[in-house]
Amino acid sequence: MEGNQFLLEEQLCFSTYTLSKQFTKFYRPILEPYSLTYPQYVTLLILWENDNQSVQELGNRLGLDSGTLTPMLKRMETAGYVTRNRHPEDDRKVVIAVTEKAMGIKSEVIEKVSACLQLLQLEEKDYFDLIERINALTKTLGGINHD
Repeated sequence: MEGNQFLLEEQLCFSTYTLSKQFTKFYRPILEPYSLTYPQYVTLLILWENDNQSVQELGNRLGLDSGTLTPMLKRMETAGYVTRNRHPEDDRKVVIAVTEKAMGIKSEVIEKVSACLQLLQLEEKDYFDLIERINALTKTLGGINHD
């Protein structure tokens, strides 16, 4: 790579950090009317895709530990979006399910998010190519051992 790789603006990590912050800001006006945060929204996406998942399964998909995930799920339960119940065959496991309230907002939220994503002005192929490249980079970084 050419250039001074120690300039902040040339750091890939800083670019992805600021992008993440911008996406959170981007989603805020869409999610605020539902009293949802971005992490709660992506949790609902997972549950809308496949309901009745254990906290561990959700944590694996989201890349969050139970210490972070459990308080968020409790807030979502208080808001009426999910239920938390012990697994009938293993009471050590907690199963998360979406409520009728969460199902009731699904199409509206997804429609609003889709409309906003149009603002990115990306062709469909470019959109999915970008996701593929970001996912590949994420996988590479996850496999790097600094030992």
